[in-house]
Amino acid sequence: MGVIATNKNEIRFYYSSMSSIGKQALAFILASDKKILAIDVSKTKITGTQWVEIANGLGLEVDQLIDTDHPDFINQYGTKVKIDDQHDWLKILEKHPSVLQRPIIVNGTTFIQIMNPPDVKKFLERESMGSDDEPTDQ
Repeated sequence: MGVIATNKNEIRFYYSSMSSIGKQALAFILASDKKILAIDVSKTKITGTQWVEIANGLGLEVDQLIDTDHPDFINQYGTKVKIDDQHDWLKILEKHPSVLQRPIIVNGTTFIQIMNPPDVKKFLERESMGSDDEPTDQ
């Protein structure tokens, strides 16, 4: 059981308002008929446990959530950083949430990274076609 409460009828949208992709994708999300919980990671603290759960839901390691080419990352850690410990990557996300690589949708048991804003529209269209998944509260 995870720490992120999930429900098929609610979209949790993790994004950074400092990212143009995040802001554009948010506009698509807000057009949805579903209940939306938009979480701006630059303003709302996400715990390490939540980041791990998000990464696991995406089938990724925590370091894969981070944009190591982001100017904030480079300013803090340089371009040739060698970090092997996932806990150190969690600390980076907690201290510098602007380095989140892509916005993330959590809807029920579905976790999706948004590569570009129109992906949100495709996801919403797929969801509106119906699914047999039951709401979960993990």
